[in-house]
Amino acid sequence: MVFHPFNSERACDFWAVNVRNSLFFMPESRLNDTGAAGGLTPPALAPAELQPLALLEAALFLAKEPMSSRRLAQLAGLPEGTKTRQLIRTLNKRYNQDQSAFCIVEVAEGFQLRTRPEFATWLVRMQGIPSAVRLSNPTMETLTVIAYRQPIPRAEVERIRGVQCGDLIRQLLDQDLAKIVGRSDDLGRPFLYGTTPKFLQVFGLGSLNDLPALDAS
Repeated sequence: MVFHPFNSERACDFWAVNVRNSLFFMPESRLNDTGAAGGLTPPALAPAELQPLALLEAALFLAKEPMSSRRLAQLAGLPEGTKTRQLIRTLNKRYNQDQSAFCIVEVAEGFQLRTRPEFATWLVRMQGIPSAVRLSNPTMETLTVIAYRQPIPRAEVERIRGVQCGDLIRQLLDQDLAKIVGRSDDLGRPFLYGTTPKFLQVFGLGSLNDLPALDAS
């Protein structure tokens, strides 16, 4: 089955922007004397026009992975903290007003420029787009136990699920959704398992604090 995030509207709704083949990465041999590609001359920006908002957008545009607000602040010459988040809100507001294909999402303890959910069906037809994460029900149950009870040894995962989970945990390790985070003090010092940054990205979570609350009933 194709797994979607805990909030099913998030899963595979966003796709990271791939710009490695963009104009910005064309070799100099493909640029004309004016610095333009294919005879197109991009508008020149004076140094004074390189404002923090534009620098922030450029950094997000080129980033392959979510970037922390601290790192974004360094790249855009901003004071750390609220100023970066204010500019991100400004950019998102502009994207909404312009009906842009892009939006900035807070995910995996950082920020990332992505395409909007309504473009997912069209984008999956393109080459180079990340495929959806496919998890069986048993694998998903195992991942859920790890996510909510981490750090957790395999024996505890198996006690909760009532079945052996060694192969399922290995699958999660191979997909970079789970990782070894340490060793238990119990007899034999078994491995402890937790989730990864990729887990947060796949499920559209800013941090583990965004996991849905468990039903106590």
